[in-house]
Parts: sequence; C-alpha cells; structure tokens
Amino acid sequence: MNRPNARALGFAVVFLLVMQVFSVAQDQVWAKRVADAAILRWPEGKVARGNEKLSDWAYDKSVLFSGLIQVSRLTSDERYLAYVERALDRLVGPDGTIASYKPNELSLDELALGRQVLFLYEREHKAKYYKAAQMLRHQLDLQPRTPSGGFWHKQRYPNQMWLDGLYMAEPFYAQYSAMFHDKKAFDDIAHQFILVEEHTRDPKTGLLYHAWDESRQQKWADKTTGDSPNFWSRAMGWYAMALVDTLPYFPKDHPGRAQLIAILGRLADTIAKYQDQQTGLWYQVTDRAGAPGNYLEPSAACMFTYALAKGVRLGYLDSKYRANASRAYQGILHRFVRQDASGRWTLIDTVYSAGLGGTPYRDGSYEYYIHEKAGPDDPKGIGAFLLASSEMEQVRNSR
Repeated sequence: MNRPNARALGFAVVFLLVMQVFSVAQDQVWAKRVADAAILRWPEGKVARGNEKLSDWAYDKSVLFSGLIQVSRLTSDERYLAYVERALDRLVGPDGTIASYKPNELSLDELALGRQVLFLYEREHKAKYYKAAQMLRHQLDLQPRTPSGGFWHKQRYPNQMWLDGLYMAEPFYAQYSAMFHDKKAFDDIAHQFILVEEHTRDPKTGLLYHAWDESRQQKWADKTTGDSPNFWSRAMGWYAMALVDTLPYFPKDHPGRAQLIAILGRLADTIAKYQDQQTGLWYQVTDRAGAPGNYLEPSAACMFTYALAKGVRLGYLDSKYRANASRAYQGILHRFVRQDASGRWTLIDTVYSAGLGGTPYRDGSYEYYIHEKAGPDDPKGIGAFLLASSEMEQVRNSR
C-alpha cells in the first residue's frame, strides 16, 4: 500500500470513530433533553396526558419511569432515579397499601407499575415495597382467564386478550418470579405469549391483530377467529416490548425461553417489512400505508425501535435489525421531537389511547383508529422515546 492511501485510510478510520462518538453523544443529549423536560413538566410524578390528568396509578407512568431509569443508567445522573423514587414513595403507603390501586377492577393495566415497585424494593430494601409487590402479584392469582388459560385484559372485558395486556402484566410477573424464585410461574408466562401469538397472528401478513375474544361474543370479534378487525401498530409495540423486557428474567434452561425468542424473531421480521422506506416509521394502522386518513405514529416507532435494538443487544435478534432501529430512530428525531411553547422538548402527535368495546363502543374499525385523539406530552410516548434513545446508545457501544 502506498503512503497516500494509508494516510487516507487513517483519516477515514478517525472520521468514522469521531462520527460514532458524536452519534452516541447525540443519543445521550436527546435522552437528557426529553427526560429533563418530563421531570419539569410533571413535578413529583403527577403525570398528565396532554391536558388530561391521569390516575395516580396509571400504566402510562410505568413506561415513563422505565425510560427515566434507563436514562439514569445511561448518563449516571441520579436525578432521574430520585424523581421515580419520590413519585412512588408518594403512592405507596408505609404499610405497602396503594390508595390509588383498584384491585377490584382486575385490570392488567394496574400491574404495570409493579415493575418500579420491585425496582425500588431491590434498590432500597424497604418493607413497604415488598408488601406492595406481593399485593400486586396476588392479583394474578385472582385474574379471570379464558378457557385456554389466558388472562382477561380486564374483568369488564370477559374472555378477551389484548396485546397491550402482555406488556402490563408479563414483565412484572417475570421479574417477581425471578426475584422470589418461582420457576414454575415461567410456564404460565410463556403460555400467555404463545397463546396470543397463536390466535392473533395473521398467516398472510405476519401482523398481530389488536385483540382476541375467545368467546367470539364481541361485536368487533370475527365470528370464526375471534380477532379484532385491524392491526394497530402500538398494540404490536406493546407486545414487542413485553417480549424483550420479559426474556431477561427467563431461566436459560426453560423451554419457553426459546419459544419466546422465536416469536420475537417472527415479529421483528414482520415489523421490518412494514417499516416505511422513506421515513423509517410505521403507520397508525400498520398495513394501510397511503390509505385516506392514515398517518405515521411516534409511540409505535419508539416501541419498535426499543424492541429491535434491545433484542439485538441481548442476542435475541439478528444484528441486521440494527439498521431498522437506526433508521426508525432518525425518523423519530426528524419528525416527532419538538420544543413546546416553553422551550421544553417533547414528542408530538402521539395517539393518547385506543381500545375495543366499552362505552361509547369502540368497534376496532379503520375509521375508529385513525380518528382517535393524538397530541404532544403523552407520558407513555415520551417514556418509549427515552427507552429507544437509551437502547440506541447501548447497541452502538456493543459493536
């Protein structure tokens, strides 16, 4: 090799290293910007969704708190952990009771914050967190089940499993079972994931329908399959995050672990196929790109980015999905990360909520999904962004 070529190669290597360091630093900057804005926007963990006040024991908070914990680990900034601790300390009484928890509703949504309760118990060793975690875990013993053994999403949604519910319950269930050595529980945890994929996965597209009614009684349920009629991207985002957050707790020798990794692989392949080539993002109704009224939605993109990046980092997914995660993350930054009127960074255009059944009745139609309210300052969207940002930095560091 002649000297000019060697010099050029040297410059190229230095340039690539500088760009990689710059890219990692930028991920940390974005994570900190959005995290700092969140703790200023919602003091003491009193979280709202846009202008709508949320319940003190809202699952949205769990996603936000998970994101803040990861940003704290990424940046070694203890302020974010202190924020989460203050917020939970206000909600969990000295005797472990949670005034805002609604056990009689038997809703899987009520279990999501159990993950942060366990995190604080492991960190602080306070008896009140142990008692609170026990109480939340007891709900799963009482939770109604479909004839096939799947948890009802809520008591008022009989015989229905929603993709959302896997995120609300299973990572907490797995974390608790690992901490307190309940190896048998992993049979049940694996069954929940396997059952949902078996019944919601469309054989033509590989996409997962939002929900499944085993009784086929709901108006939204297909009379043959029991599935809801459309593919909602965030529902699949919940399921993907549930997989990558549950798997680290699975015993290495448990047969369910390999089954869950296989499910994640199939889902990742499908997610990649439906990623918009121009923006790197995903549409609200996943398979209807270009249909009137359909739009790119940020929370789903953040969840997919997180799941793909974490799946790669932990070795559950092929490294090829790094490119999908990176393209999605750049699309999120370009299209959805903005400053509000006060100069604080936020995530815009997040769908606040979507569901099925209830009053007024949500029929799961295409028109229903594209007309659900969306806006800025959604804690679960912001939490998913923080998780995605933290994972992108860790994936780069693992190269």
